[in-house]
Amino acid sequence: MDRSKQGDVHGLEASLIQIINSHHSSSLKLRESTEKGKKDAIRSAKRVSELLVDSVNREVQESFVMQKRIEMEIRALAASILQFGKQTDQWLAASQSANTAIKEIGDFENWMKTMEFDCKSINAAICSIHQE
Repeated sequence: MDRSKQGDVHGLEASLIQIINSHHSSSLKLRESTEKGKKDAIRSAKRVSELLVDSVNREVQESFVMQKRIEMEIRALAASILQFGKQTDQWLAASQSANTAIKEIGDFENWMKTMEFDCKSINAAICSIHQE
Protein backbone atom coordinates (compact mmCIF):
# COMPACT_ATOMS: atom_id res chain seq x y z
CA MET A 1 0.00 0.00 0.00
CA ASP A 2 2.88 2.24 0.28
CA ARG A 3 3.02 2.34 -3.44
CA SER A 4 -0.63 3.17 -3.72
CA LYS A 5 -0.20 5.89 -1.16
CA GLN A 6 2.77 7.15 -3.10
CA GLY A 7 0.73 7.10 -6.28
CA ASP A 8 -2.04 8.95 -4.50
CA VAL A 9 0.47 11.45 -3.20
CA HIS A 10 1.95 11.90 -6.65
CA GLY A 11 -1.54 12.22 -8.11
CA LEU A 12 -2.48 14.68 -5.40
CA GLU A 13 0.75 16.57 -5.92
CA ALA A 14 0.15 16.66 -9.66
CA SER A 15 -3.41 17.89 -9.07
CA LEU A 16 -2.13 20.61 -6.76
CA ILE A 17 0.51 21.62 -9.29
CA GLN A 18 -2.16 21.65 -11.99
CA ILE A 19 -4.43 23.79 -9.75
CA ILE A 20 -1.52 26.15 -9.00
CA ASN A 21 -0.61 26.39 -12.68
CA SER A 22 -4.24 26.94 -13.59
CA HIS A 23 -4.54 29.60 -10.89
CA HIS A 24 -1.32 31.23 -12.02
CA SER A 25 -2.50 31.20 -15.63
CA SER A 26 -5.90 32.68 -14.75
CA SER A 27 -4.16 35.25 -12.51
CA LEU A 28 -1.95 36.28 -15.45
CA LYS A 29 -4.96 36.55 -17.74
CA LEU A 30 -6.83 38.54 -15.11
CA ARG A 31 -3.81 40.81 -14.59
CA GLU A 32 -3.48 41.34 -18.36
CA SER A 33 -7.19 42.05 -18.62
CA THR A 34 -6.96 44.44 -15.66
CA GLU A 35 -3.94 46.19 -17.19
CA LYS A 36 -5.73 46.49 -20.51
CA GLY A 37 -8.81 47.89 -18.75
CA LYS A 38 -6.61 50.27 -16.78
CA LYS A 39 -4.86 51.47 -19.95
CA ASP A 40 -8.23 51.89 -21.69
CA ALA A 41 -9.58 53.83 -18.71
CA ILE A 42 -6.48 56.05 -18.64
CA ARG A 43 -6.73 56.61 -22.39
CA SER A 44 -10.43 57.46 -22.09
CA ALA A 45 -9.80 59.77 -19.12
CA LYS A 46 -7.02 61.46 -21.07
CA ARG A 47 -9.33 61.96 -24.07
CA VAL A 48 -12.10 63.36 -21.87
CA SER A 49 -9.57 65.66 -20.23
CA GLU A 50 -8.33 66.85 -23.63
CA LEU A 51 -11.89 67.48 -24.80
CA LEU A 52 -12.68 69.45 -21.64
CA VAL A 53 -9.50 71.49 -21.95
CA ASP A 54 -10.22 72.15 -25.64
CA SER A 55 -13.74 73.24 -24.79
CA VAL A 56 -12.55 75.55 -22.01
CA ASN A 57 -9.74 76.89 -24.20
CA ARG A 58 -12.23 77.60 -26.99
CA GLU A 59 -14.44 79.51 -24.57
CA VAL A 60 -11.44 81.38 -23.18
CA GLN A 61 -10.35 82.24 -26.70
CA GLU A 62 -13.85 83.47 -27.57
CA SER A 63 -13.86 85.55 -24.39
CA PHE A 64 -10.46 86.98 -25.31
CA VAL A 65 -11.68 87.90 -28.81
CA MET A 66 -14.82 89.51 -27.36
CA GLN A 67 -12.70 91.41 -24.84
CA LYS A 68 -10.52 92.77 -27.66
CA ARG A 69 -13.62 93.82 -29.61
CA ILE A 70 -15.04 95.54 -26.55
CA GLU A 71 -11.74 97.35 -25.96
CA MET A 72 -11.73 98.53 -29.59
CA GLU A 73 -15.32 99.75 -29.22
CA ILE A 74 -14.39 101.55 -26.00
CA ARG A 75 -11.50 103.29 -27.78
CA ALA A 76 -13.77 104.27 -30.67
CA LEU A 77 -16.42 105.59 -28.27
CA ALA A 78 -13.78 107.50 -26.29
CA ALA A 79 -12.56 109.12 -29.52
CA SER A 80 -16.14 110.00 -30.48
CA ILE A 81 -16.78 111.45 -27.04
CA LEU A 82 -13.61 113.54 -27.31
CA GLN A 83 -14.64 114.77 -30.77
CA PHE A 84 -18.17 115.58 -29.60
CA GLY A 85 -16.71 117.39 -26.58
CA LYS A 86 -14.54 119.56 -28.82
CA GLN A 87 -17.47 120.22 -31.16
CA THR A 88 -19.68 121.14 -28.18
CA ASP A 89 -17.01 123.55 -26.94
CA GLN A 90 -16.88 125.15 -30.40
CA TRP A 91 -20.67 125.47 -30.50
CA LEU A 92 -20.68 126.94 -27.01
CA ALA A 93 -18.00 129.48 -27.98
CA ALA A 94 -19.92 130.38 -31.16
CA SER A 95 -23.20 130.78 -29.29
CA GLN A 96 -21.51 132.93 -26.63
CA SER A 97 -19.96 135.07 -29.35
CA ALA A 98 -23.34 135.46 -31.06
CA ASN A 99 -24.94 136.28 -27.71
CA THR A 100 -22.32 138.93 -27.04
CA ALA A 101 -22.83 140.41 -30.52
CA ILE A 102 -26.60 140.51 -29.97
CA LYS A 103 -26.08 142.24 -26.62
CA GLU A 104 -23.79 144.77 -28.28
CA ILE A 105 -26.37 145.42 -30.99
CA GLY A 106 -28.97 145.93 -28.29
CA ASP A 107 -26.66 148.25 -26.38
CA PHE A 108 -25.86 150.20 -29.58
CA GLU A 109 -29.57 150.48 -30.39
CA ASN A 110 -30.27 151.85 -26.91
CA TRP A 111 -27.35 154.27 -27.28
CA MET A 112 -28.70 155.39 -30.65
CA LYS A 113 -32.17 155.95 -29.17
CA THR A 114 -30.64 157.91 -26.34
CA MET A 115 -28.58 159.99 -28.79
CA GLU A 116 -31.66 160.57 -30.96
CA PHE A 117 -33.64 161.70 -27.93
CA ASP A 118 -30.78 163.97 -26.83
CA CYS A 119 -30.46 165.43 -30.36
CA LYS A 120 -34.20 166.10 -30.50
CA SER A 121 -34.04 167.73 -27.09
CA ILE A 122 -31.13 169.92 -28.16
CA ASN A 123 -32.89 170.76 -31.46
CA ALA A 124 -36.07 171.65 -29.60
CA ALA A 125 -34.08 173.85 -27.22
CA ILE A 126 -32.31 175.59 -30.11
CA CYS A 127 -35.61 176.10 -31.98
CA SER A 128 -37.13 177.45 -28.84
CA ILE A 129 -34.26 179.88 -28.33
CA HIS A 130 -34.28 180.94 -31.94
CA GLN A 131 -38.02 181.71 -31.91
CA GLU A 132 -37.74 183.99 -28.96
